Amino acid sequence: MRLIALERPMPGVAGEAFTAELLREEALRAWDLYQSGAIRELYFRADRAEAVLVLEAQDVAAARGILSELPLVRARLIDFELVPLVPYPGFGRLFAGR
Repeated sequence: MRLIALERPMPGVAGEAFTAELLREEALRAWDLYQSGAIRELYFRADRAEAVLVLEAQDVAAARGILSELPLVRARLIDFELVPLVPYPGFGRLFAGR
C-alpha cells in the first residue's frame, strides 16, 4: 500500500530541540529507509519546513511503525498524519462499454 505522510510539528517544541546531531541521525535513518524501499519519495513543502513522505507499507499500522524509527519522531519533536492511497479509478470510465 502506498501512503503519504505529512509532517506535523508537536506543540510547544522549541527550535533548539532540533540539534545538528539529531538532524544528522534523522537524515541517516531516512536514507536507510529510502534504500530499503519503505520511503519511496521524500520532499519538503515549499510553503513551510515540513516533510512530505511517500511510503510503501503493508497498511497504516506498518507505516506508523516505519515512521517511529525516525529519530525526530522517537524524540517526540514531530509526528505525521498518514493518508492511505488507492489507485485512481476514473480511467475505467473512459473504457466502459468498449
